[in-house]
Amino acid sequence: MSGVTFETQRAALADVVAIPVTPFAADGSVDLAAHRALLRRLLDGGIGTLTPNGNTGEFYALTPEERRLVAESTIEEAGDRAAVLVGVGHDLPTAIASARHARDLGAGMVMVHQPVHPYVSAAGWVDYHRAIAEAVPELGVVPYIRNDRLAGARLVELADHCPNVIGVKYAVPDAARFAAFARDAGLDRFVWVAGLAEPYAPSYFSAGATGFTSGLVNVAPAVSLNMIEALRSGDYPGAMKVWEQIRRFEELRAAHGSANNVTVVKEALAALGLCRRDVRPPSRPLPEDERAEVAAIAAGWSI
Repeated sequence: MSGVTFETQRAALADVVAIPVTPFAADGSVDLAAHRALLRRLLDGGIGTLTPNGNTGEFYALTPEERRLVAESTIEEAGDRAAVLVGVGHDLPTAIASARHARDLGAGMVMVHQPVHPYVSAAGWVDYHRAIAEAVPELGVVPYIRNDRLAGARLVELADHCPNVIGVKYAVPDAARFAAFARDAGLDRFVWVAGLAEPYAPSYFSAGATGFTSGLVNVAPAVSLNMIEALRSGDYPGAMKVWEQIRRFEELRAAHGSANNVTVVKEALAALGLCRRDVRPPSRPLPEDERAEVAAIAAGWSI
């Protein structure tokens, strides 16, 4: 596959990378009709990159069959309107099967979730990602890095074996570490996506990121697009105005070790009448007394 340049996929990563929620029906199943409606809302709002089976999509709470359904629903709805980056992970055979399923559906990329194994060696991290990337050489592969001990040299080692490793979703909450990691790995070799969304986007863009992930985008696509437009034009004061606008919402999501990361997004969507607030354990819906604040923020974005 040496002739594949992945230019289209690289461009799609240098953008607002939306992580859609997975809405649930009253009986607890995935609500595919609501899912499609939420995806259409993102597409109509100008979002061009979607990540089904991301953490905001409650990846770890979905069954294998549900993860396949969510990927299928997203790729069908996106059509030629958006690039799709399918989240894969768990044990290696499962991750490889999910990546091949994404390829067979027509996705252009997979995002490899951080391994959840309690014992992750740096060399083993390379082996895990290499096995997945080699199974789908025609797809762009994007490691999701949350490990602050991983060195940039390991990413170089991986990409030297697998030229389809084209971007990185970097989610270590340390802008200086990100700047060093990106330069050790190759600032221009990979597309750097700020994996901690809007709160970290300005600092990570200043260090070389050109895209950021977003869960907030489910609620207010225009707000996320306003931020990336400011960042692309180097208007950091403008980006920080958006940052101030979304600060409280993101603080609520980050509280208690990000316990309510998805909960707050779904609460806002419920307040807007777009889907049920239900999340699956080990997440939990917001207590009644905290719902009004989220509803007020969502209403204030007036979308």
